[in-house]
Amino acid sequence: MIQSPLLVVATRNAGKLREMRSLLALPGLRVVSLDELAIADEVEEGPDYAENAVRKASAASGATGLWAVGDDSGLEVDVLDGAPGPHSARLGGLMHTDADRRRTLLTLLAAHPRPWTARFRCTMALASPQGTIDLVVGVCPGQVIPEERGAGGFGYDPIFLVEGRVETMAELSEVEKNRLSHRARAVQALLPVLQSRLGLDAV
Repeated sequence: MIQSPLLVVATRNAGKLREMRSLLALPGLRVVSLDELAIADEVEEGPDYAENAVRKASAASGATGLWAVGDDSGLEVDVLDGAPGPHSARLGGLMHTDADRRRTLLTLLAAHPRPWTARFRCTMALASPQGTIDLVVGVCPGQVIPEERGAGGFGYDPIFLVEGRVETMAELSEVEKNRLSHRARAVQALLPVLQSRLGLDAV
């Protein structure tokens, strides 16, 4: 029996892993996590999305001998000159919760007039066991709002109003988020590459 190819998702963020598993639900592909393989993840340290994504994907692939995908995402707010950007997950300190980071961001924005136009950006890296790298990018424009809305998603989703919609990212259904989000758009760009690299049937 031919075994399905394995793809490692290089994250321990439960919300991100859940999204990635849904987005990467391709026939003939098994998606596994770092925890399932008992391997360490690579800490995001660089100032650049691509550098962080490549580091994570390469570390996971090197540790397992499998294809691996890693991503680095951030929220870029125009009035803050693109901050917090690649530092979005560490805004205010590594020990801060998602709620802490949202409060910190809103404190930084309080002195600036609205609208607080912004975008979520995701850079995703696919690493092969041989060390080749493919990079894709997904962007979701919108604006930050001062009140939290919605119980879905994670991170900054409850205060991010998606462009052209009346809902925040946290108010979208899973189906809608998996069509509109920055991570979804990055995966959409990655799918044909993944199908070609791993020999999967197109969907």
